[in-house]
Amino acid sequence: MMGQPRVFLVDDHELIRSGIRTELAGSVEIVGEADEVEAAIEMIIERSPDVVLLDVHMPNGGGRAVLAAAVQAESPSRFLALSVSDAGEDVISLIRAGARGYVTKNISGPELVDAIYRVAAGDAVFSPRLAGFVLDAFAQAGPGSEVATIDPELDQLTPRERQVLRLIARGYSYRDIGTELAISAKTVESHVSSVLRKLQLTNRHQLSNWASERHLL
Repeated sequence: MMGQPRVFLVDDHELIRSGIRTELAGSVEIVGEADEVEAAIEMIIERSPDVVLLDVHMPNGGGRAVLAAAVQAESPSRFLALSVSDAGEDVISLIRAGARGYVTKNISGPELVDAIYRVAAGDAVFSPRLAGFVLDAFAQAGPGSEVATIDPELDQLTPRERQVLRLIARGYSYRDIGTELAISAKTVESHVSSVLRKLQLTNRHQLSNWASERHLL
């Protein structure tokens, strides 16, 4: 049975964070909180929480900037957006950046606890109204769109692994991918090995064919 998830809070309003702490007390382990982007990035990378509850709209890039930096640093944390906004573009933007879910701040305490546990377990979680935005976006996305990724096999890859997969499929060498993503060739090789294992493929040629069949080029 899963123990209490380790949770990190990111929101630029102390009152909101205080309310969230109260709602989550006893149900999760809160390992830290931040009220601005730079501090959030540094502490998330340092503490590797299971789930980050992430506000969308903050100064200096907001939740998307935090997510992008965490993906760049290959953080294992999963991100659950918690926002007052239910705008479709906000939802899609955060999901494309790598968030595993998106709920609005009128969610009840028990529902939020449930959402955190589900995201920690690897599920994707959305408030009912927001799920419609995501499904519509997938339905409208053409071949090759980053949003068009409803695929159980693809869904098990991390955002970074997807980036590497796309570049492999385009014919990039490990060194070129490393330059493009600002990581070492050895790290690229490690990601490719992980992708091959998850997709049950054996070589780079099969990987390119797999990506091509799914219009990921």
